[in-house]
Amino acid sequence: MNDRTPQGLLPFTVPRHAFIPRQAFATAQWNGEKYWIDRDKDSEQWWRMVHANTAIVTQIDDGETELTPETVRNTFNFTCSSSAPALVFSFLNLLRPRPGDTVLEVGTGTGWTAGLLSALLGDEQVVSVEVDPTLAAIAGRNLAAVGRSPRLVVGDGSAGAPDLAPFDGVHVTCGIHDIPYAWIEQTRPGGRVVLPWTPVYRVTALTVAEDGTASGRFHDACAFMAMRNQRRLPGSEVPGDAEDRESITSADPRAVTGPSPGRRAFMAGILPGIDVSGFEQDNGDFVAVLHGGYSHAWVKSSGERTQVEQRGERDLWEEAVAAHEKWVDCGSPEIDRFGLTVSPGGQHVWLDSPEHLLHAMR
Repeated sequence: MNDRTPQGLLPFTVPRHAFIPRQAFATAQWNGEKYWIDRDKDSEQWWRMVHANTAIVTQIDDGETELTPETVRNTFNFTCSSSAPALVFSFLNLLRPRPGDTVLEVGTGTGWTAGLLSALLGDEQVVSVEVDPTLAAIAGRNLAAVGRSPRLVVGDGSAGAPDLAPFDGVHVTCGIHDIPYAWIEQTRPGGRVVLPWTPVYRVTALTVAEDGTASGRFHDACAFMAMRNQRRLPGSEVPGDAEDRESITSADPRAVTGPSPGRRAFMAGILPGIDVSGFEQDNGDFVAVLHGGYSHAWVKSSGERTQVEQRGERDLWEEAVAAHEKWVDCGSPEIDRFGLTVSPGGQHVWLDSPEHLLHAMR
């Protein structure tokens, strides 16, 4: 945030606790421990977790399942949360809002960030779009309780808010795989678009140029719930009549899907639309899952044997191995050398500068 922003006053003028339900599921960012918090049964713990650097889940299954200690521990389908304060303020710092700016927020959620933006800029300067009408109503009540009234819109945030554009900034609070160009179109040149780009699990800050493109670099690591119209289940695109292909590979899936953020960014550039992830299992086996391009691959390393099962029109495992080798041949560049450009023609990862776009392998 710029030097004129009273950042230190924000948590007091827009307190986080006003946006957290009496029962919720908190994850401490300092050690990963998870806590069911209940203000009625243990108010001391509830206050401690709400005012700590915690991510707090407030909805599962799009609200179709009641949030309880049992249901929240038996699902991965978290659909609304209050992000950890350190990450919230990191987003605001990258957005760089200034007095007089107008900001579009995509994903109102509990309403806390909309409240913070309203405190910085004024209620009339903030438009927040939420696809879930139930969440939008809850956020409206939360905001009213702290005296804030930004403009809340129920709708598909991927379309932005064309009737209210242009904006000086766009603040996105859901995971984005394919960045809607509407957000770039609706932002004034020099404005910023800050979002969690899921191919690299990084906060991405783009600056809009006069020519209608937007470019920027990757910043803090983050994990956000996917925008509802961009949810993807592994293998869901694969035709039902596709045949399985089985093989054995000598390539190490731990290396190909390894933890390097730079490797992930490189693969996102030369294998666009392909998700590559790996998981260590409790028994010591390692599983890699690749999907996209109407194809799916499952790779399991057990002892000295690594088995590959693939379906669909592409051999994703072989493509991922080739992409990993190219990254190594380039000197294994890390995440601070990569960035992203969005144009009417799509989104493209670059290495070192926007002039050096990475080109898809196919």
